[in-house]
Amino acid sequence: MNDPERNPAGFLGAELRRARVAAGYSSQEALAARLGYDRSVIAKAETGERPPSPEVADAIEAELFPAGPSGLVGRLAALARRAGGPVPSWFESWLEAERDAHMLRLWSPVLVPGLLQTAGYARALFLATGLDEDAAQEHVSVRLDRQAILERPHPPHVVTVLDQSVLHRLIGSPQVMADQLMHIAELSERPDLSVQVISADTGANAGLSGAFDLASGDGGPEVVRMEAVEDVTVESRSLVRKAANIFVRVQADALPRAASRTLILEAAEQWKTR
Repeated sequence: MNDPERNPAGFLGAELRRARVAAGYSSQEALAARLGYDRSVIAKAETGERPPSPEVADAIEAELFPAGPSGLVGRLAALARRAGGPVPSWFESWLEAERDAHMLRLWSPVLVPGLLQTAGYARALFLATGLDEDAAQEHVSVRLDRQAILERPHPPHVVTVLDQSVLHRLIGSPQVMADQLMHIAELSERPDLSVQVISADTGANAGLSGAFDLASGDGGPEVVRMEAVEDVTVESRSLVRKAANIFVRVQADALPRAASRTLILEAAEQWKTR
Protein backbone atom coordinates (compact mmCIF):
# COMPACT_ATOMS: atom_id res chain seq x y z
CA MET A 1 0.00 0.00 0.00
CA ASN A 2 1.22 3.50 -0.83
CA ASP A 3 2.01 5.49 2.29
CA PRO A 4 0.70 9.07 1.80
CA GLU A 5 3.62 10.42 3.84
CA ARG A 6 6.39 8.42 2.19
CA ASN A 7 4.94 8.27 -1.31
CA PRO A 8 2.25 10.95 -1.78
CA ALA A 9 2.39 10.64 -5.57
CA GLY A 10 1.72 6.89 -5.39
CA PHE A 11 -1.05 7.41 -2.85
CA LEU A 12 -2.75 10.02 -5.04
CA GLY A 13 -2.36 7.81 -8.09
CA ALA A 14 -4.03 4.86 -6.38
CA GLU A 15 -6.93 7.08 -5.27
CA LEU A 16 -7.36 8.44 -8.78
CA ARG A 17 -7.46 4.92 -10.19
CA ARG A 18 -10.11 3.85 -7.67
CA ALA A 19 -12.17 6.94 -8.42
CA ARG A 20 -11.90 6.34 -12.17
CA VAL A 21 -13.14 2.77 -11.90
CA ALA A 22 -15.91 3.78 -9.47
CA ALA A 23 -17.05 6.46 -11.94
CA GLY A 24 -17.49 3.81 -14.64
CA TYR A 25 -14.33 4.39 -16.65
CA SER A 26 -12.90 0.92 -17.06
CA SER A 27 -9.81 2.14 -18.92
CA GLN A 28 -7.42 5.06 -18.78
CA GLU A 29 -8.10 5.63 -22.47
CA ALA A 30 -11.79 6.24 -21.80
CA LEU A 31 -11.15 8.87 -19.15
CA ALA A 32 -8.42 10.51 -21.21
CA ALA A 33 -10.74 10.75 -24.20
CA ARG A 34 -13.46 12.27 -22.03
CA LEU A 35 -11.09 14.93 -20.68
CA GLY A 36 -9.34 15.59 -23.99
CA TYR A 37 -5.87 14.42 -22.94
CA ASP A 38 -3.49 11.71 -24.08
CA ARG A 39 -3.78 8.41 -22.22
CA SER A 40 -0.23 8.81 -20.92
CA VAL A 41 -1.32 11.81 -18.84
CA ILE A 42 -3.81 9.64 -16.93
CA ALA A 43 -1.46 6.65 -16.81
CA LYS A 44 1.40 8.64 -15.27
CA ALA A 45 -0.93 10.27 -12.76
CA GLU A 46 -2.26 6.89 -11.64
CA THR A 47 1.15 5.27 -11.33
CA GLY A 48 2.54 8.27 -9.46
CA GLU A 49 5.17 8.80 -12.14
CA ARG A 50 3.94 12.34 -12.73
CA PRO A 51 1.26 13.95 -10.54
CA PRO A 52 -1.28 15.87 -12.61
CA SER A 53 -0.63 19.51 -13.43
CA PRO A 54 -3.10 22.08 -12.01
CA GLU A 55 -5.00 22.12 -15.30
CA VAL A 56 -5.28 18.31 -15.46
CA ALA A 57 -6.07 18.06 -11.74
CA ASP A 58 -9.02 20.42 -12.15
CA ALA A 59 -10.37 18.40 -15.08
CA ILE A 60 -10.02 15.09 -13.20
CA GLU A 61 -11.67 16.53 -10.10
CA ALA A 62 -14.64 17.88 -12.03
CA GLU A 63 -15.19 14.50 -13.67
CA LEU A 64 -14.41 12.06 -10.84
CA PHE A 65 -15.02 14.08 -7.66
CA PRO A 66 -17.91 16.46 -8.47
CA ALA A 67 -19.18 16.41 -4.89
CA GLY A 68 -15.78 16.54 -3.18
CA PRO A 69 -13.98 19.53 -1.65
CA SER A 70 -13.07 22.02 -4.37
CA GLY A 71 -9.41 21.98 -5.36
CA LEU A 72 -8.56 18.85 -3.35
CA VAL A 73 -6.96 16.93 -6.24
CA GLY A 74 -4.87 19.94 -7.18
CA ARG A 75 -3.66 20.42 -3.60
CA LEU A 76 -2.74 16.75 -3.26
CA ALA A 77 -0.91 16.87 -6.59
CA ALA A 78 1.02 19.94 -5.45
CA LEU A 79 2.05 18.15 -2.26
CA ALA A 80 3.17 15.15 -4.29
CA ARG A 81 5.30 17.28 -6.56
CA ARG A 82 6.89 19.10 -3.65
CA ALA A 83 7.77 15.75 -2.09
CA GLY A 84 10.15 14.90 -4.90
CA GLY A 85 8.88 15.95 -8.28
CA PRO A 86 10.32 18.46 -10.74
CA VAL A 87 8.23 21.43 -9.57
CA PRO A 88 9.87 23.42 -6.74
CA SER A 89 7.63 24.85 -4.04
CA TRP A 90 8.17 28.46 -5.12
CA PHE A 91 6.84 27.58 -8.58
CA GLU A 92 3.51 26.24 -7.32
CA SER A 93 2.25 29.76 -6.64
CA TRP A 94 3.25 30.82 -10.15
CA LEU A 95 1.48 27.84 -11.72
CA GLU A 96 -1.68 28.83 -9.88
CA ALA A 97 -1.36 32.46 -10.98
CA GLU A 98 -0.61 31.42 -14.56
CA ARG A 99 -3.59 29.07 -14.64
CA ASP A 100 -6.00 31.73 -13.32
CA ALA A 101 -4.64 34.66 -15.34
CA HIS A 102 -6.69 36.48 -17.94
CA MET A 103 -3.51 38.21 -19.16
CA LEU A 104 0.15 37.16 -19.15
CA ARG A 105 2.97 39.53 -20.04
CA LEU A 106 6.30 37.83 -20.72
CA TRP A 107 9.63 39.60 -21.16
CA SER A 108 12.68 37.58 -22.13
CA PRO A 109 16.07 39.01 -23.11
CA VAL A 110 17.88 35.64 -23.19
CA LEU A 111 15.65 32.60 -23.83
CA VAL A 112 12.29 31.68 -25.29
CA PRO A 113 9.76 31.79 -22.40
CA GLY A 114 8.72 28.37 -21.08
CA LEU A 115 5.11 28.86 -22.14
CA LEU A 116 6.21 29.05 -25.78
CA GLN A 117 8.97 26.41 -25.78
CA THR A 118 8.98 23.26 -27.87
CA ALA A 119 9.91 19.95 -26.27
CA GLY A 120 13.29 19.90 -28.04
CA TYR A 121 14.22 23.41 -26.90
CA ALA A 122 13.14 22.75 -23.30
CA ARG A 123 14.99 19.42 -23.20
CA ALA A 124 18.23 21.06 -24.35
CA LEU A 125 17.92 23.67 -21.61
CA PHE A 126 17.32 21.10 -18.86
CA LEU A 127 20.19 18.91 -20.03
CA ALA A 128 22.46 21.97 -19.95
CA THR A 129 21.69 22.41 -16.24
CA GLY A 130 23.17 18.97 -15.54
CA LEU A 131 20.01 16.86 -15.35
CA ASP A 132 20.17 13.32 -16.70
CA GLU A 133 17.91 12.20 -19.55
CA ASP A 134 15.10 10.88 -17.35
CA ALA A 135 15.00 13.93 -15.07
CA ALA A 136 15.18 16.28 -18.06
CA GLN A 137 12.24 14.51 -19.70
CA GLU A 138 10.23 14.79 -16.50
CA HIS A 139 10.87 18.53 -16.38
CA VAL A 140 9.98 18.85 -20.07
CA SER A 141 6.65 17.10 -19.43
CA VAL A 142 5.79 19.55 -16.66
CA ARG A 143 6.68 22.49 -18.90
CA LEU A 144 4.54 21.21 -21.76
CA ASP A 145 1.64 20.55 -19.37
CA ARG A 146 1.63 24.26 -18.55
CA GLN A 147 0.94 25.07 -22.18
CA ALA A 148 -2.51 23.50 -21.92
CA ILE A 149 -3.82 26.92 -20.84
CA LEU A 150 -3.22 28.14 -24.40
CA GLU A 151 -5.66 25.53 -25.72
CA ARG A 152 -8.57 26.38 -23.44
CA PRO A 153 -11.82 27.65 -24.99
CA HIS A 154 -11.05 31.02 -23.40
CA PRO A 155 -7.25 31.20 -23.09
CA PRO A 156 -5.44 34.07 -21.39
CA HIS A 157 -4.25 36.92 -23.55
CA VAL A 158 -0.48 36.50 -23.80
CA VAL A 159 1.80 39.40 -24.72
CA THR A 160 5.43 38.39 -25.25
CA VAL A 161 8.42 40.63 -25.89
CA LEU A 162 11.74 39.05 -26.89
CA ASP A 163 15.16 40.52 -27.45
CA GLN A 164 16.38 39.70 -30.96
CA SER A 165 19.35 37.84 -29.49
CA VAL A 166 16.92 35.11 -28.36
CA LEU A 167 16.34 34.24 -32.02
CA HIS A 168 20.05 33.70 -32.68
CA ARG A 169 21.22 31.94 -29.51
CA LEU A 170 21.86 28.26 -30.27
CA ILE A 171 19.92 26.01 -27.91
CA GLY A 172 20.19 22.31 -28.74
CA SER A 173 20.84 22.20 -32.48
CA PRO A 174 20.10 24.33 -35.56
CA GLN A 175 17.08 22.11 -36.26
CA VAL A 176 15.80 22.57 -32.70
CA MET A 177 16.13 26.34 -33.18
CA ALA A 178 14.38 26.29 -36.55
CA ASP A 179 11.50 24.25 -35.11
CA GLN A 180 11.29 26.52 -32.07
CA LEU A 181 11.12 29.72 -34.10
CA MET A 182 8.55 28.28 -36.51
CA HIS A 183 6.48 27.33 -33.46
CA ILE A 184 6.65 30.90 -32.16
CA ALA A 185 5.71 32.26 -35.58
CA GLU A 186 2.66 30.00 -35.69
CA LEU A 187 1.60 30.96 -32.16
CA SER A 188 1.97 34.65 -33.02
CA GLU A 189 -0.82 34.33 -35.59
CA ARG A 190 -3.36 33.66 -32.85
CA PRO A 191 -5.59 36.61 -31.94
CA ASP A 192 -4.97 36.05 -28.22
CA LEU A 193 -1.17 35.73 -28.41
CA SER A 194 1.22 38.41 -29.61
CA VAL A 195 4.99 38.23 -29.95
CA GLN A 196 7.10 41.34 -30.45
CA VAL A 197 10.86 41.54 -30.91
CA ILE A 198 13.24 44.30 -29.88
CA SER A 199 15.66 44.74 -32.75
CA ALA A 200 19.37 44.46 -32.02
CA ASP A 201 19.73 47.92 -33.55
CA THR A 202 17.85 49.37 -30.58
CA GLY A 203 20.83 48.88 -28.31
CA ALA A 204 20.21 49.11 -24.57
CA ASN A 205 16.67 48.78 -23.27
CA ALA A 206 14.95 48.95 -19.90
CA GLY A 207 14.70 45.19 -19.43
CA LEU A 208 18.29 44.01 -19.73
CA SER A 209 18.50 43.39 -15.98
CA GLY A 210 16.58 40.13 -16.38
CA ALA A 211 13.55 38.19 -17.58
CA PHE A 212 10.19 38.25 -15.80
CA ASP A 213 6.58 37.23 -16.28
CA LEU A 214 3.48 39.09 -15.04
CA ALA A 215 0.14 37.39 -14.42
CA SER A 216 -3.09 39.36 -14.06
CA GLY A 217 -6.28 37.62 -12.92
CA ASP A 218 -9.80 38.57 -11.93
CA GLY A 219 -10.12 39.50 -8.28
CA GLY A 220 -6.61 38.53 -7.20
CA PRO A 221 -3.37 40.50 -6.98
CA GLU A 222 -0.99 40.71 -9.89
CA VAL A 223 1.92 38.30 -9.57
CA VAL A 224 5.43 38.60 -10.95
CA ARG A 225 7.92 35.78 -11.52
CA MET A 226 11.50 36.95 -11.81
CA GLU A 227 14.34 34.82 -13.13
CA ALA A 228 17.72 34.85 -11.44
CA VAL A 229 20.09 32.28 -9.92
CA GLU A 230 16.95 30.96 -8.24
CA ASP A 231 13.60 32.14 -9.58
CA VAL A 232 11.07 33.76 -7.27
CA THR A 233 7.33 34.41 -7.43
CA VAL A 234 6.02 37.41 -5.52
CA GLU A 235 2.90 39.55 -5.09
CA SER A 236 4.75 42.60 -3.75
CA ARG A 237 2.96 45.65 -5.13
CA SER A 238 6.18 47.62 -5.51
CA LEU A 239 7.93 44.84 -7.45
CA VAL A 240 4.88 44.16 -9.60
CA ARG A 241 4.57 47.87 -10.37
CA LYS A 242 8.27 48.12 -11.23
CA ALA A 243 8.06 45.08 -13.51
CA ALA A 244 4.93 46.46 -15.20
CA ASN A 245 6.68 49.77 -15.84
CA ILE A 246 9.67 47.98 -17.36
CA PHE A 247 7.36 45.93 -19.55
CA VAL A 248 5.70 49.09 -20.90
CA ARG A 249 9.13 50.41 -21.83
CA VAL A 250 10.42 47.26 -23.52
CA GLN A 251 7.18 46.84 -25.44
CA ALA A 252 7.45 50.45 -26.62
CA ASP A 253 10.92 49.64 -28.01
CA ALA A 254 9.74 46.48 -29.76
CA LEU A 255 8.78 46.13 -33.40
CA PRO A 256 5.08 45.70 -34.31
CA ARG A 257 3.69 42.16 -34.51
CA ALA A 258 3.98 41.78 -38.29
CA ALA A 259 7.54 43.06 -38.46
CA SER A 260 8.48 40.88 -35.48
CA ARG A 261 7.04 37.81 -37.15
CA THR A 262 9.11 38.58 -40.26
CA LEU A 263 12.28 38.68 -38.12
CA ILE A 264 11.35 35.39 -36.47
CA LEU A 265 10.74 33.66 -39.79
CA GLU A 266 13.99 35.03 -41.25
CA ALA A 267 15.92 33.69 -38.26
CA ALA A 268 14.19 30.30 -38.63
CA GLU A 269 15.28 30.09 -42.28
CA GLN A 270 18.85 30.95 -41.30
CA TRP A 271 18.88 28.09 -38.78
CA LYS A 272 17.56 25.69 -41.45
CA THR A 273 20.62 26.34 -43.61
CA ARG A 274 23.18 25.78 -40.85
